[in-house]
This record gives sequence, structure tokens and C-alpha cells, in this order.
Amino acid sequence: MIIKPGATVLFQGDSITDAGRFRDDPAHLGSGYAMIAAAWIAAEYHGHGISFLNRGISGNRAADLVSRWQHDCIDHAPDWLSIMIGINDTWRRFDKNAPTSPAAYEKSLRTCLQQARDMTGCRLILIEPFVLPYPADRKQWRTDLEPRIEIVTRLAEEFEAILIQMDRIMNEAAVANGNPAYWTRDGVHPTPAGHGLIARHWLKTVKAL
Repeated sequence: MIIKPGATVLFQGDSITDAGRFRDDPAHLGSGYAMIAAAWIAAEYHGHGISFLNRGISGNRAADLVSRWQHDCIDHAPDWLSIMIGINDTWRRFDKNAPTSPAAYEKSLRTCLQQARDMTGCRLILIEPFVLPYPADRKQWRTDLEPRIEIVTRLAEEFEAILIQMDRIMNEAAVANGNPAYWTRDGVHPTPAGHGLIARHWLKTVKAL
């Protein structure tokens, strides 16, 4: 595994990462992929003393990360930082008529990555935002989301981050079993199986599987 003993791993993002974590317990990881990944590593590498933190916040867009980045990222001095953000930048266009341009999204995400790298020296993992074609109106979201996925891909290369192509992985899984609702409740928020799929690929990325 490429995460060294004694490391601190920080998960950041929106509701998919948040997964119902308890705000009054700084160590609580929620009930989603972050908890599953951390639990697996804790069980398999129990002597390594690796710490996990989750600071995902439901509803966040990329600009929201910037506004809380010092307190919720830099101050924790992570050795590894895992970020999945962007689906709300797309969602708010369709439900609130409050779009985020790709340029603004890129600026916010770049700011977070630059500060994290410069101020903590952490290794980076970027997880693509994703959407499945369920319910049917989610299909129109693709034209807004795909530029953001391209931005994540480009920034991963620029910042030498590990990239997890979660949009491709989720959509391939939905095609394979013919049931997008098996993986997400609404095209976005994962079911337990969906969180398990994210966690599995995250663990493979850090060579824990």
C-alpha cells in the first residue's frame, strides 16, 4: 500500500463524501465510501496507525471548499487529500438556475489543490464527479458535467494527482446490470452498493486491494 504508517488521510467533498457524518464528532466518517475505505485499511493494516478525517459537507460546490479550506483542510496538515466535488456545480444550474461556469469551477478547484500542495505537501487523489441517467431528466446534466470531468482530468495531470474515473466506472456498472437505481438513489447519491463501488476503487488506487 502506498499510504505510509502514521499518515493522515483527509476526505473532502459534498454530500457523497459527507454521507451523514456527525458534525459534533470530528472523528466521525459518515456511512459512505470514506468510512468503508477507512474501515478496510484499519482492519488490514491495523498496526500502521493511519488516521482518517472526513470534512465533506452536503450541498457544497467547489467555491464552498475555497471558503473553508484553511480550517477544513490546511489546518489538518494531511499527508493524503482525497477530493470529489462538482456535481452540485451542475445540479444548481438545473434546480436553482444558479450555474457555475467551467472556468469558475476550475479556478476554485485549482486554488484548493495549489494551497494544499504548497502548504501541506500532501499527495492528492481526485475523484471524478458523476451522474447516472436516472431519473430520465439527469441525461440533460451531461452537457454541464462533462466539462467539469475534463477539468478534473487535466488538473490531476497538472498536480500529479491520482485520478479515479468514477463517472466512467459508475456508468459502466449501471450498463452492466441494467439498473442505475442499484448504484444511486437519484443518479447522484449512492446506495450502499454505490458507496461500496467507490470505496473499492479508492482502495485499489492506493494499492490496499
